[in-house]
Amino acid sequence: MTIALLVKVNDGLILSSDSATTLSFNQGRASTVANIYNNANKVFNLYKGLPVGAMTWGLGSMGPASIATLAKDLRRRFMGEDLAFAGWELDENSYTIEGVAEKAREFLHDGRYEKVVADANAAGMPVPVFGFLVAGYSSSADEPHAYVISFDDANPSGDIQEVIPEEAGASWWGMPDAIARILGGVSTAFPQTLLNTGLVSTPADALSIYAAVQNELNSQMVSPAMPVQDAIELAEFLVHATIQFVRFSPGNPTVGGPIEIATITKHEDFKWVQRKHFFDTRFNRLNGHS
Repeated sequence: MTIALLVKVNDGLILSSDSATTLSFNQGRASTVANIYNNANKVFNLYKGLPVGAMTWGLGSMGPASIATLAKDLRRRFMGEDLAFAGWELDENSYTIEGVAEKAREFLHDGRYEKVVADANAAGMPVPVFGFLVAGYSSSADEPHAYVISFDDANPSGDIQEVIPEEAGASWWGMPDAIARILGGVSTAFPQTLLNTGLVSTPADALSIYAAVQNELNSQMVSPAMPVQDAIELAEFLVHATIQFVRFSPGNPTVGGPIEIATITKHEDFKWVQRKHFFDTRFNRLNGHS
């Protein structure tokens, strides 16, 4: 699992995630955790020098390639470095974030996620869930936009939906409960708890009460005028809180490792605030393609 968090304020976007990835193996129709690694990459720059980024959760690889490697392959297409896909190069004067998301969906599905689905069906296993966020500023736009591409058994071709269309807010994926409790005041398990205890009789009633309670208990931590630095610190706090919540909860610590943070702003483009390298940058010249 993971925690992937997007915070939106007037001055830009903050993308933040943990670094845990879970290796599982199948026993019959059940999946068992074999190992947990804490150095996966989940936040990406999709075009060097443009305010366009991405983040992932769920499935950690497709075939022999990690999602991080695939994101860099996609970046090569967008930057016109893959001559076999010259038509994919972004025009700096006319691209849209929604268009980038559409291309990302096509890239991730064709021959990649569709094979994951075929392999899962052949093995009689559930289709793995995979999420990919594309976020940033369209050419000459004043406001950022973010789109989530969701792949699962119900949407094997990928469903694209805009998130946080309002001027400010937060969205998160993976292990949602800690942040839901902090920002919304109540656990994501609350609707099912209402049903289990007999306090309501229908799922619709449970969800209605859940929404009303969230609205009353919302901590209002994200405001449109929040400076980017404060939004960065909020994002780090929320991801760290999730890591500690999972650490001290029963079960495998499937959220953990270093916290990575990037910002996307109109004039500064995509900037790393906090990240890890498997190599020492003192001994390796950064050529802009890491």
